[in-house]
Amino acid sequence: MDIRDILLKYGRDILLSKGMQSEKNYIQHGNTTVFAHSVGVAYLSVWLARRLSLRLDERALVRGALLHDYFLYDWHVPDPVHRLHGFRHARFAQRNADRDFKLGEVERNIILRHMFPLNPIPPRYVESILVCAADKICAVCEMLSYDCTGGGTRYCCSLHE
Repeated sequence: MDIRDILLKYGRDILLSKGMQSEKNYIQHGNTTVFAHSVGVAYLSVWLARRLSLRLDERALVRGALLHDYFLYDWHVPDPVHRLHGFRHARFAQRNADRDFKLGEVERNIILRHMFPLNPIPPRYVESILVCAADKICAVCEMLSYDCTGGGTRYCCSLHE
């Protein structure tokens, strides 16, 4: 099955949700929206898992990756709540994701630990480690205006409620 189909199979409800759609209004890195970044991280996480022939929970991987930056605000806007964004946003994302979706232990760990080593507690699961790595790779690519998915996320990024 194509990676885009995997993202839709396990993440359609997240991708079409009001909160996730609002991420299209916020820039993450460079000119990349938080929505496109999250889809890119999910895409790259699945690609890495397949490339490395890892046995894992693909559903949890996709859902956790899509929700890893579900903090739902523009962190570039000066606001006391946004202070120390890099250290705090994983907790905000996890709280919002718990509110809007039913999460398992692996998804929660993906969201809470994706900022390792900035946040010192390491990821616990292989899915969490993949998302943590994919997040860093995508962030670098986005700052360099490079699509690390080879256009693989365009369809998912065009979905609307």
